[in-house]
Amino acid sequence: MEAFTEFMLNWGYGGLFLSALIAGSIFPMSSEAVMVGLIALGLHPVGCVVAATLGNTLGGMTCYWIGTLGKREWIQRLGIKEEQLAKATRFLGGRGAWMAFFSFLPTIGEAIAVALGLMRSNRPITFTAMLLGKAVRYAAIVVVYLFFT
Repeated sequence: MEAFTEFMLNWGYGGLFLSALIAGSIFPMSSEAVMVGLIALGLHPVGCVVAATLGNTLGGMTCYWIGTLGKREWIQRLGIKEEQLAKATRFLGGRGAWMAFFSFLPTIGEAIAVALGLMRSNRPITFTAMLLGKAVRYAAIVVVYLFFT
């Protein structure tokens, strides 16, 4: 994983976008570490937040798309357990597409996106809410990093 992270660091904003896209999908990846590393190397924090947010949102929308297929056995094969999906569905509780804001949450975020896909939530609202949630998370990470270094 360290070699992959170093590779992403060498790619700059594109590497950050790619690592965030992978992290936003069902594959575990620390796009936050790549982002902080790039900021430490001198890349602009706003550019890093934009690249990470866009990549992570597109990754999250792949989870949404997987959910729209409605194949629970495929979802389980991808590593999302039935209890995670049930927990996400309870969390959503009929609140709708704006709950995609919380898809940045660890362990349940992918399940939220998949559950929204299963429920066929409004795609533009899901995308917008997911984008906002992920932007807030990445911006908070940058603020904390800049404040404490």
